[in-house]
Amino acid sequence: MAIILFDDNAHQSLLPLTYTRPVADLRVGIFTIAEKWAKYLDIGYSFYTEDYLRAKFPQNIEERNLFINGSFCPDEELIAAIKQLHGNEALKYGDKLVAVKLNEWDAAKFDPKDSFDKTVILEHNPVVINYPEDIFKNNAAELRKDFAFITKGRTSAVISSTNTIIGTDFFAEEGAVAECCTFNTTNGPIYLAADTEVWEGTHIRGAFALCEHSQVKMGAKIYGGTTIGPYCRVGGEISNAVIWGYSSKGHEGFLGNSVLGEWCNIGADTNNSNLKNNYAEVKLWDYATRRFRKTGLQFCGLIMADHAKCGINTMFNTGTVVGVSANVFGAGFPRNFVPDFAWGGAQGFEVYSLKKAFETAVLVYERRNRVFNEQEQDILKQVFELTEEFRGVL
Repeated sequence: MAIILFDDNAHQSLLPLTYTRPVADLRVGIFTIAEKWAKYLDIGYSFYTEDYLRAKFPQNIEERNLFINGSFCPDEELIAAIKQLHGNEALKYGDKLVAVKLNEWDAAKFDPKDSFDKTVILEHNPVVINYPEDIFKNNAAELRKDFAFITKGRTSAVISSTNTIIGTDFFAEEGAVAECCTFNTTNGPIYLAADTEVWEGTHIRGAFALCEHSQVKMGAKIYGGTTIGPYCRVGGEISNAVIWGYSSKGHEGFLGNSVLGEWCNIGADTNNSNLKNNYAEVKLWDYATRRFRKTGLQFCGLIMADHAKCGINTMFNTGTVVGVSANVFGAGFPRNFVPDFAWGGAQGFEVYSLKKAFETAVLVYERRNRVFNEQEQDILKQVFELTEEFRGVL
């Protein structure tokens, strides 16, 4: 059976994070949502997503197909409900389609907006990622769930005796290295993936995950609900933040209640505010409605999409959204919404041309031994066109 993770309207409400990926490719907890489904079901997956993303995230249809909503994080109860579905029977949660089993003919015509003759209603409340802030809001809980799943029946690798481990929910894969650090697991588990490094003098409180080939620099202070994705390097102070992959926050400065995409870089001594001076509810720019949306949160920091970067000493206001390939620098607070492919700061912005963005991307990819290929270029070209209206105010 083919597993196909589909996008519904969450692909719009999760912008700008989903301009460059399907919803199921979002990382929350240790894994991406797609990786979670693959581990729970012990099977591969493909995607039903926007046309311009399909070259990188293809769809694979077979004789029997299970379509699963990519905004839902799996759990045992949800898996059980899906396994009970019969052919052409849909599982729904409120008005959202969760899953449906289809034959090859019907799968080729699938549309998330379709209605189905037979419908089953999900009877428990799963974790659903509808908005960017849902990622850091649910990260600690998903970390605990992923940690329990990946470590069940296994024994941690041994790390240096120079470290202090408080509590028992600590797990290091073979190849993880740490020296002279403290790991406090009393409030949540701590997971170090293979070939990771935690440098001297670092203090980490769980729940926390450091994904493969990533590094935490000397003297870092990291608080719970934080995930550092693969091939990242981080330092300074981080709290309840999710950094996906191939991104760097290598210096001092605070990052909290935030999400950073791939290929991002945070300049030295950059800070984000995660609490307004008047303690009021935080609003975030919403691409779907073209206005700022109430989040219901008192703590909400920075949402930064793929390929975005900022210079040294950048100051981000509470609830700032930075679009794909934006480049922020200079003194003062930039606006709370920095459009995709914008170049500048508090003194004003201009358009960051595709040519310049591509030149930078080539160099950034080379530093990670990756190639910025035509497939990646085509996605960014499409994003540049899709976001033109938001740069009209520059």
